[in-house]
Amino acid sequence: MSPSILVKVLLLVLYQFCRQIFCKECTNIPPLSSHTLRYELESSTNQTLKQDMYSHYYHHLTPTDDSAWSSLFPRKMLKEEEKDDGEQRWAMLYRNIKKGIVNNNNGGSDSFLREVSLHDVRLDPGSIFGQAQQTNLEYLLMLDVDSLAWSFRKTAGLSTPGQPYGGWEKPDMELRGHFVGHYLSASAQMWASTHNETLKEKMDALVSALSVCQDKLQTGYLSAFPSEFFDRFEAVKPVWAPYYTIHKILAGLLDQYTLAGNDKALKMTVWMVDYFYGRVQNVIKKYSIERHWYSLNEETGGMNDVLYKLYSVTGDEKHLLLAHLFDKPCFLGLLAVKADDISGFHANTHIPVVVGSQMRYEVTGDPLYKEIGTFFMDIVNSSHSYATGGTSVNEFWTNPKRLANTLNTENEESCTTYNMLKVSRHLFRWTKEMAYADYYERALTNGVLTVQRGRDPGVMIYMLPLSHGSSKAHSYHGWGTKFDSFWCCYGTGIESFSKLGDSIYFEEGGKTPSLYIIQYISSSINWRAGNISLRQEVDPIVSLDQRFRVAFTFASTEHSSSGGTATLKFRIPLWTYSDGAKASINGQDLPLLNPGNFLSISKNWSPGDKITFDLPLSIRTEAIKDDRPEYSSLKAILYGPYLLTGLSDGEWEIDATSATSTSEWLTPIPPYYNSHLISLSQESDQSAFAVTISNASLKMENIPPPGNNSAVRSTFRIIPKEDPKQLKNFTNSKDAIGKLVVLEPFNLPGMAIAHNGEGGNLGVATEYSAAAVFRLVRGLDGGDSTVSLESNDREGCFVYSGADLENGTTIKLRCKSRSLVDNDEDGFKKGASFSMGKGFSEYDPISFVAKGKQRNFLLSPLLSLRDESYTVYFNIHS
Repeated sequence: MSPSILVKVLLLVLYQFCRQIFCKECTNIPPLSSHTLRYELESSTNQTLKQDMYSHYYHHLTPTDDSAWSSLFPRKMLKEEEKDDGEQRWAMLYRNIKKGIVNNNNGGSDSFLREVSLHDVRLDPGSIFGQAQQTNLEYLLMLDVDSLAWSFRKTAGLSTPGQPYGGWEKPDMELRGHFVGHYLSASAQMWASTHNETLKEKMDALVSALSVCQDKLQTGYLSAFPSEFFDRFEAVKPVWAPYYTIHKILAGLLDQYTLAGNDKALKMTVWMVDYFYGRVQNVIKKYSIERHWYSLNEETGGMNDVLYKLYSVTGDEKHLLLAHLFDKPCFLGLLAVKADDISGFHANTHIPVVVGSQMRYEVTGDPLYKEIGTFFMDIVNSSHSYATGGTSVNEFWTNPKRLANTLNTENEESCTTYNMLKVSRHLFRWTKEMAYADYYERALTNGVLTVQRGRDPGVMIYMLPLSHGSSKAHSYHGWGTKFDSFWCCYGTGIESFSKLGDSIYFEEGGKTPSLYIIQYISSSINWRAGNISLRQEVDPIVSLDQRFRVAFTFASTEHSSSGGTATLKFRIPLWTYSDGAKASINGQDLPLLNPGNFLSISKNWSPGDKITFDLPLSIRTEAIKDDRPEYSSLKAILYGPYLLTGLSDGEWEIDATSATSTSEWLTPIPPYYNSHLISLSQESDQSAFAVTISNASLKMENIPPPGNNSAVRSTFRIIPKEDPKQLKNFTNSKDAIGKLVVLEPFNLPGMAIAHNGEGGNLGVATEYSAAAVFRLVRGLDGGDSTVSLESNDREGCFVYSGADLENGTTIKLRCKSRSLVDNDEDGFKKGASFSMGKGFSEYDPISFVAKGKQRNFLLSPLLSLRDESYTVYFNIHS
């Protein structure tokens, strides 16, 4: 299918989707709030299509959307004669907006848990989190300052050395510059997390380059696109979310100041905000405040959020006023009256608005905004989220508790997970409720860590497919590229992997300071308030030993001599259980609370003190959020905090009808099985081919790269037939030479490779029949590293590829006697000899076999997969 046809299909699907579920952006701009659609429109040369789609831009406000907010915001248009007295009227507007708001400048924040600075937390480089951080650091260091600044310089009329980046950062894309803002935030977060000086030089250079652009324009304006975009925005004419990009730039500059101490970045931020303060002021003076709300139905990102944060730094009430004016009333109003009416809304347009409203609570103390955040989290988590912790389908929310029909390749936009983590983080800091900490762990582990493609820097996904037999590589976007994608989810992706240490620990002040440990991630912390240096070490989690073990060791700090009592509060996760749980301090047992509580330990800590936890890991199923009885058997499988997925081309039936516990249909795979995994290959004319399962037959196909379906289908496990107990004695696959073996396909546990008689194709059998038993012998060709497979029930007959080897050659069973008749003994020996190497795939330390109805499934964590096809939700018959 050609790219132009794909674009048309995507546009049609999104448009029909939005018509069916009434996509809303308060003023109902279906389906233009989709970033995917907007990019395709920008790239399209079909002017008729553009005009048709943009004709829907002008549908406007439904009165009931705004009514819930009428008591909080004035709806008065300034009279013509009052326009000359702008600042006075502006001040009156501000007083009206603040009317009824709790007058508490710190928002009661003294009672909130405080963040622990990224400067004081270091991830263990060997952990999966440390590796993800390092992969992201490598990507940040790849990116070029001149390329990042290219469109900013162009807009400012400066020379443009280097080459611009592609994708959403192309010079003709209206959203250009958004990724640069994310880069400013990510680099500041990463520098705080690692103190990598090369990165510090790069980000300082970028801030300086942008400062030159701002100085050249002389107005305070700074962006990669001209200010005329805001003329269109204010006139409610089609334009792709200019305030969305401005939010990213402001947030990035503010992070450069707060995390990296760049004073220039703060001055640039304030100057930018002064410019936009004037623009918003002019809109309200010229038209009305309603006209301003009207324009907010084009996505504005987290403008309210960054402005509340700026106000907390500057104390300038202009910043507070402008923040209020970006609180989107038609959406927050629905949440204020506790209406679960978010279906049809573009998810990632509105989650940042909620995050901003949470900051409003923190800086003003208005309890309404605490209620808004709490209610929003409750409805998303109870009705609109998947087992990963993620939300959205095709970028939108659908009907509550109707998720069974939404499983497809376009689930869980990565940006939404990034922003939902912010929502839950605020709520946990306010309430200390365990549910928010558990949610954060779930979404971080199964949502964020799945975004990267292993250790490939700069390769990330936009959507996380959840349909049966889906693959991260086969959504509409698939995997992005280092220098030519720059989707919105690339921006949130580089931020997510730069701040992995920001929610492991939180602190609480008071006479006795407290440290909350809410995430179990191998790391160290220099806790300044408690005069403690603490190292957290999590043992690798495996499926065979279903225990979670973590140790905390105390070391001296430069302030240790000051002494004093400090309290540590350890989260007892909801995924464990009390029976068999253990904890100790310096070798002495500690009484443990039930899961869902914090274990609190207070003492005057000394270097060498050690606390350990040894907790059972639960295996459990979780039904999809769908209240229709016919979908009650559609379930995900979790192991501790990990979501397990099954390698599958679409099969999803699990048989647990006679089981009384999960252990009866779920079997752990021991780690030594990896030493039994093999591949079989041959060479011909300088090309190499591997034995591969293709459409239930065995064929010779090109050597696969790791991490895809071909690698899975070219990997087999050797099982000794004579005595399966010998498995533990196999230190490597060569131990099986001379023995009778069964070859089990890696992704089809319980099945076996079998022949279909002399001259017949080899295929996959559902049981270990006589035709599935072979003797593994040294290669008939006499090679040092080759092997041959002789049929046990057809003596003298061998697995054979053929003399003329090419991609797709079918593998058969051929007998020696036939080769003698054909006078082709040498060709026979060559075709029956294979190089035996390591498998192209391997078992994750967390791997299980699930008993299926037609076939069994190999389960492993979703985060461990790259391009392989998988199923998340199974039809579990019980």
